[in-house]
Amino acid sequence: METSHTDRTRPAQEYARHRTRHGTRHLRATLLALTAAGGLLLTGCGAGEGSHSNTSDASNRTGFPAPAPATTSGGDNSSQQDGEQTSTPADRIAPSPDYLSTFALDVDTASYGYARRVLADGQLPDPSTIRPEEFVNSFRQDYDRPDGNGFTVTVDGARTDSANWSLVRVGLATRPQSRLRSTGETPIADDSAERPPAALTFVIDVSGSMAETGRLDLAKKSLDEMTDRLRDDDSVALVTFSDEAETVLPMTRLDGHRGKVHHAIDELETQSSTNLGAGVETGYATATEGLREGATNRVVLISDGLANTGDTNADSILERITNERRDHGITLFGVGVGSDYGDALMEKLADKGDGHTAYVSDDADARKVFVDQLPQNIDLTARDAKAQVAFDPETVAQFNLIGYEDRKVADDDFRNDNVDGGEVGPGHTVTALYAVRTRPGADGHLATASVRWLDPNTRAPHEESGQLETDALHDSLSSASPRFQVTAVAAYFADSLRSGDLPGDPGLDELADRAHALAKETEDKDVQQLAEAIDEASRMN
Repeated sequence: METSHTDRTRPAQEYARHRTRHGTRHLRATLLALTAAGGLLLTGCGAGEGSHSNTSDASNRTGFPAPAPATTSGGDNSSQQDGEQTSTPADRIAPSPDYLSTFALDVDTASYGYARRVLADGQLPDPSTIRPEEFVNSFRQDYDRPDGNGFTVTVDGARTDSANWSLVRVGLATRPQSRLRSTGETPIADDSAERPPAALTFVIDVSGSMAETGRLDLAKKSLDEMTDRLRDDDSVALVTFSDEAETVLPMTRLDGHRGKVHHAIDELETQSSTNLGAGVETGYATATEGLREGATNRVVLISDGLANTGDTNADSILERITNERRDHGITLFGVGVGSDYGDALMEKLADKGDGHTAYVSDDADARKVFVDQLPQNIDLTARDAKAQVAFDPETVAQFNLIGYEDRKVADDDFRNDNVDGGEVGPGHTVTALYAVRTRPGADGHLATASVRWLDPNTRAPHEESGQLETDALHDSLSSASPRFQVTAVAAYFADSLRSGDLPGDPGLDELADRAHALAKETEDKDVQQLAEAIDEASRMN
């Protein structure tokens, strides 16, 4: 990998030399590429020789500018339009003006968790609740990780059974979460890179609908365990809401006061209506009142999302707490519960509240979210993180980002740090999967993927990039790494649940067989659960 200068004119020259090495290019595309270089540079770095997965973890490196549009060429599938495609029906797809794809990072997993719950209950989930990126991001990955804050970027891919179609995986990974060892009831970090103390305001739905088994009872049990797992220098507040909202425990330092917190949790009982808006507003007011400098201040909303009184609109709910979010950086983590779940409201609240969502249906899920995942979400390694992928129009005829419909960002806003991105903590991976149709006989540079984020403390911007060449594509999905295959299975499964037409879809029966084989190979219980969920869907399909 070469470190390039920061001279803004150089990437255009580098791009031109790169294109020349792979053949003569259209004059129009070259001129547009040079024009694009002045407005948008994508940092980039190649992988080591012989690598199928191109990874970069070096900052301040520049690569190719945004590829310009190419003239439509012939070849196969000539009736298909070039450039970025969407899940919109084919007769309403407009050609993309460029070959860029930009989105805010998202680590939500609630859609997959809820789909598993519905399938286990003998029903097919509503297609409107299926968000493929949340299926894909529910599984661990094999990416390299950085030593400090920020991300590594991995780009790899594999050809599908559909002619000229490949799946391209863009993987972003943060530093590992500090392993914890327990001393009595309080976990201690193994290394010196301890997270800052946490100030968590739990906003708990105690409406009548939460009386169902697996809702408030599960939330109380999870909160009790979480209270024992948090450190002595962490603080907790409790807010409940039904037809009205109430602060039942102001911000309380856990050192010497765990019994007080447990008592407040034990006293929680269901009541009547669901005024979720009042709960969020009171929760943020309580978090602001108990704000701790130097700590991670976060609101954790636990609800079935079935708001039926007061303000039920996510935009207006969040508008009322804009100052708290903007001035104090208080973010929202939503935990969904219940067989009848208000997925749309919870997902929108989390996305617009600079946070994310998870879903729990049983003790195992609750332990995973509150004991394993919540510590990841206490600390932050990146704020307002966005990704941008530039596909090369000389090798790529068509591409489609699978999912992320609600997280797309205007291409010109990739470096606009006033535009919200995603907040990501240690131990996370973020995966975006693309369906890519290459041009017949394509050879050379395929794509450059970049991620941009703000340092969580200084808010200084940083970027990393990775690249993919056509000769690094695996010949088939089965020859790719096991984790890539799991990613593909999860994406195909999500696509089938919302009646999509992802190229290379093998059908549910074959997907189930692949998932069971991968579960054995990886010895991963999460992959086994995926296989069982596909079995359920196949039986009902």
